[in-house]
Amino acid sequence: MIYQRVALIGMGLIASSMALAMREKKVAETIVGCAKSAETKATAIKLNLVNAMFDNPEEAASGADLVVLCTPVSAFKDITKRIVPYLKSGATLSDVGSVKGHVVRQLAPLVPDDVNFLPSHPIAGTEQSGPSSGFATLFDKRWCILTPPEGTDQQAVQRLIRFWESLGSKVEIMDHDHHDVVLAVTSHAPHLIAYTMVGVADHLRRVTNSEVIQYSAAGFRDFTRIAASDPIMWRDVFLSNREATIEILGRFTEELFALQRAIRTGDGEMLQEYFQRTRAIRKGVIEAGQDTGETDFGRHSTRPTSPQ
Repeated sequence: MIYQRVALIGMGLIASSMALAMREKKVAETIVGCAKSAETKATAIKLNLVNAMFDNPEEAASGADLVVLCTPVSAFKDITKRIVPYLKSGATLSDVGSVKGHVVRQLAPLVPDDVNFLPSHPIAGTEQSGPSSGFATLFDKRWCILTPPEGTDQQAVQRLIRFWESLGSKVEIMDHDHHDVVLAVTSHAPHLIAYTMVGVADHLRRVTNSEVIQYSAAGFRDFTRIAASDPIMWRDVFLSNREATIEILGRFTEELFALQRAIRTGDGEMLQEYFQRTRAIRKGVIEAGQDTGETDFGRHSTRPTSPQ
């Protein structure tokens, strides 16, 4: 056992997958959860995700060795204010949010000196949500990035690293602001572009009598899969990481204008060279084990893994 008692605040895809993986790998003696919805609490108990579910985060966090915030980022600050009086000395407070700089700046001043504050981001997920969407292998061979503030106790860091590695993750330590720039490129901006393309298609669908939906090709199907992700979570991501996302979108716009000009002027050489370079990026993703080269992007499984 790495932790005796783990508290999961929020019970969606990531929390339920953590719970299943912890049970399978015997990482924690006791797992407790917290959720507002009576249906969510009942589902978590029915699926044996946790030993107990609580109505409020204070009860869940009390006595826990590890407390993980698994709600939308916008709720982190209020939850932390509520639970800090109940956190035991030596406990670790972590999270699974996709934004780290905003989280560190908001929460670090609230956390007592005798509690270890260790933000984390498991880069794994699907477009599904809720406690019934979790599965124990979600984190297998996926990266989990930790962004410990300066001066964090190294024993606590190593313990959390062992925790995530036990769930199947590969772990990297990173500066929180650098994390946000990297994720703006690899996750946040692509999600916003997907939402935009699906929004454009929705407009065209009303013009073309649903032909856009009926004749969706593989590229658009992938856009719709990404755009099906939790709207509240992604609203919070963009508002919390606005600077990095806007910077990357600016660069994307410049690239788009260059491609637009090449198409308009018939510059096939530029287009071919550009596509060859970007194709190499895709090859690198496969070689790094973050996806497969199988037909249909390896997503025949009912449990696709899509980094968030």
